[in-house]
Amino acid sequence: MASDLEFIRAQRSDAVESVWDKRYGGSLPASANSALDALLSHRSVRKYLPRAVPEGTLEQLVAAAQSAASSSNLQLWSVISVEDPERRRALAEVAGNQAHIQASSLFFVWIADLNRLGVLATRQGLPRVGLSYLELFLMAAIDAALAAQNAVVAAEALGLGTVYIGALRNSPDRVAQILKLPEHTFAVFGLCVGYPDPAERTAVKPRLPQNVVLHRDEYQPVQAVIDDVAAYDATMSRFYTEQNMKTAGEWSRHSALRVSDVASLRGRDRLREHLSGLGFELK
Repeated sequence: MASDLEFIRAQRSDAVESVWDKRYGGSLPASANSALDALLSHRSVRKYLPRAVPEGTLEQLVAAAQSAASSSNLQLWSVISVEDPERRRALAEVAGNQAHIQASSLFFVWIADLNRLGVLATRQGLPRVGLSYLELFLMAAIDAALAAQNAVVAAEALGLGTVYIGALRNSPDRVAQILKLPEHTFAVFGLCVGYPDPAERTAVKPRLPQNVVLHRDEYQPVQAVIDDVAAYDATMSRFYTEQNMKTAGEWSRHSALRVSDVASLRGRDRLREHLSGLGFELK
């Protein structure tokens, strides 16, 4: 056990200059600190040790989530810790049979939650007209994402690994059925949390060069940085090979294929229809 934990710590102890190099190539342009080191060291973890997290970990992660910013402090999110093995199995099936949903120590489903505010409005004797508008749904989805990312940072600070599960959106109605979600709630994504398996040496994934995503004062056309994107394609092709990933083609092509036809949306082309069935009018 000790050697496993030592390996996990070593994965997260890269000097920040080294992690910066893995993200972008080159050296860090400014001084750093441990918080930046932890953020830059993030990896998606899909292989976990069969080990429970310490008592109180769940509550610590939720506390971190609740410490995230919330639009107008409406706190339009909820999170479900899915502990029942059968429910996890059913959710894994929805998400394309991703085994880590069942193997992780904790599995969360983050909910855009307008139900709670609607109930409270009724108790106050007030109408709930605003719940019918896209703005409130967007606020709830953003609140859920901010809360979840805080939980991810906290989990990684505790030596745990994480990976988001967006594939729950493949069948929102089935997820709602499994989790008994009420009207005006929507499962935005799942999140696996657990101790990384040392046998699965997941590397820091390179990102697009900053000048591709960072715009100053006004949006710059993609054509102005196309050479940098091409260089990133080459970097990612090497990464896919080194990590034995089955990703076909360069990053640009792989990404473009995700929007090339309706089938690439994997059932999420019916998302508006599903949301309507869950009570969201989205005016």
